Amino acid sequence: MNVTDRLINPVLEKEFRLRMRSVKSIVAILSYLVAMALLAFGFLYVTMNDYGMQAFNPERSQMLFYFITGSQMVLICFMTPGLTAGVISGEREKQTLNILLTTRQSSASIILSKLAASLSFMVLIVIATLPLYSMVFLFGGVSPSELISVFLFFLFVMVMLGAVGVFFSTMFKKTMVAVILTYGFTVVIYGFTGLFAIFLSAILPRGNMLAGYVLGTNPMGALLSLLNEDFSREVFGRASSLQIWHIFVPFYTLVTVLAILLSIRYLRPILRKPAGNGKQ
Repeated sequence: MNVTDRLINPVLEKEFRLRMRSVKSIVAILSYLVAMALLAFGFLYVTMNDYGMQAFNPERSQMLFYFITGSQMVLICFMTPGLTAGVISGEREKQTLNILLTTRQSSASIILSKLAASLSFMVLIVIATLPLYSMVFLFGGVSPSELISVFLFFLFVMVMLGAVGVFFSTMFKKTMVAVILTYGFTVVIYGFTGLFAIFLSAILPRGNMLAGYVLGTNPMGALLSLLNEDFSREVFGRASSLQIWHIFVPFYTLVTVLAILLSIRYLRPILRKPAGNGKQ
């Protein structure tokens, strides 16, 4: 068995073939790129009124980078749950999960292969948006290291949301239920945590760091701290060197690991031992 055969097992190869060769995948990538392009050029159009003529102010290229990055984060959170929340429940609904479980593939191999195949499609979409970022480098103001850190953060968020989606897909038989719960989880960590952090900052005395820790569970808050270090200083105080993404990454690493381990644990039916030993 060569290295390729060990890395790409039959489950992963099947998922790659089915997902990458379908017309829906091409339409999804095209739609994503069109949406991102419209947002980027829309931002350019709105800001092209400086100097009393139709021209883009190069000083706003960093704002363009922030806008594209934030928009992409929203789209990632909208698409990732839909791609991963049905990978196991869909097999169960098609009555092919039992056949899959009788193969030589372990539970860990099946879960990780399903997750990798789903996320590979999202990674392909995100990489396809690189030409849009070339507009930012055309005007300057953003370093390649910032772009790399943003894309690594995108990857981390995709893995986290994907693991949660696979977990719900494993625990619930219906795909619709798994999708709703995964989107509900996404809404909570994006919307509720942000609103709760704003509420805490309004009622707690200045200098209290509780709102910052709550914001550390919010992906947009972590992204803002990654793009601008001063944002974390405004939350935690000028004297603190703690960044919001320092809280976000360890916390959701734990969530991701737990979601994957629980998915592996409950993928196969658990045989319960009889109450008695059969002896009188």
